[in-house]
Formats: sequence, structure tokens, C-alpha cells
Amino acid sequence: MMQSFTNSPNSAHRIQKFLDLLDRFTEVKGLNVAQIVDIEKLISLPHGTFGRTWADFLNQNNLQPFITGTRRKQLHDGVHVLTGYATDPIGEAEVQAFLLGAKFTVANLMLGLGLLRMIYTNLNYPKKLTWERLQKAYQRGCQSNFDPDTWQPELLWQLSLTDVQGLFCVVKN
Repeated sequence: MMQSFTNSPNSAHRIQKFLDLLDRFTEVKGLNVAQIVDIEKLISLPHGTFGRTWADFLNQNNLQPFITGTRRKQLHDGVHVLTGYATDPIGEAEVQAFLLGAKFTVANLMLGLGLLRMIYTNLNYPKKLTWERLQKAYQRGCQSNFDPDTWQPELLWQLSLTDVQGLFCVVKN
């Protein structure tokens, strides 16, 4: 989730401005949808279910669900849960690589390139991103049958994470 990219208030502010701009743009285009992720509903699900795992993921990362914008934006955190990628810049780059493999879009390519630029220009970031990691994430997406534009996790929240990963052929990381 882009909300936890960095501890820098300036970077967090820029990311939030970008997300707000994206919401305004998609609103004008008529692409925004009603809130999908209801955190209270997810928390009430049994431990081990995909929905509860999603809620626990948000809680563990001190995140709030995306509740505005397009369906794809609101379901972004579910891709992290499905793939196991972190919410740091490297995990975000891996999510974008996975999504490119699953369904190539120019938007994902642009997001991925922007993330790479941020990672490589932020000298304070301690982890190293390798092309092998990105290639592995891309291949996971290619091997899956996951479509980020049509999946309906709200119909799968009662299933276990393992079962949902199996439905989309998302192999373990």
C-alpha cells in the first residue's frame, strides 16, 4: 500500500496528493466506485480467512483501507495479501511487477518505473532491489490466472488465503 512508503512526512504528503489527484481524475471519468472494503466486516471474520488476513495485514502495517477511487485502487491491499509482498517501496515494486505479469497495462508500467526511480534516488533506503526480484514477481504474475480488473475478493473473504491463492494460481513467494 502506498500509504506506508516512507517515514518522511514530505514523501507521505506527495503520495497522498498523488492519490487525491488520481481520485479526482477517475471521478471525472466516472470510474470511481462505492466503498468495497469494510474493515469492521473483515475483522469480524474468523482467523485464517482471506478477509481476516486482509484486516490483520492492514493492522500489522498500521494502514487504513483505501475506501475511495476505482475498484482496482480499493483492492490494492488485497494484492499484497495474495502475493505476500511488503508495503515498503520494494514490495510495491514487486506488486507492480506481478500485476504487469498478470495483466500488462501502461498504468502499471508507469507506476513501476516511478517506484524504481524513487527507490534508486532515495539513498537512505537500506534494502536493495534486484532485477531478479522484479523478474520473479513478474513471472509469478505471468503464471497466475489473476486479473486485477475483474477479481472479486468480496466474494472470497470467507475462504482461506491458501484457497484464494489456489483459485488464482498464485504460487508461494
